[in-house]
Amino acid sequence: MRSEEAKAAGEALLRRLRRLVARAATVKDTDHRQLLALLDDIETTRRGLLKECAEVEGEMRQATVRTTAIGAYLRNSQAHRGKRHN
Repeated sequence: MRSEEAKAAGEALLRRLRRLVARAATVKDTDHRQLLALLDDIETTRRGLLKECAEVEGEMRQATVRTTAIGAYLRNSQAHRGKRHN
């Protein structure tokens, strides 16, 4: 399970992206330096979010494997009980 720090980091990245989008709406087309800095900030944030997404995806995959294993164990356990009582 993801730690509270990891969840907070993901939330912080999303808040940062929202602020960057709001800032992008106010930048003038002629302010090339600010546009370049904004693009760099957005790209950095995007990479951070992609990393967080990959971690969440890995955790989801691991949870799916565990769920499948628990189901197989349960089915096997029930099958053995049925044979014992026959």
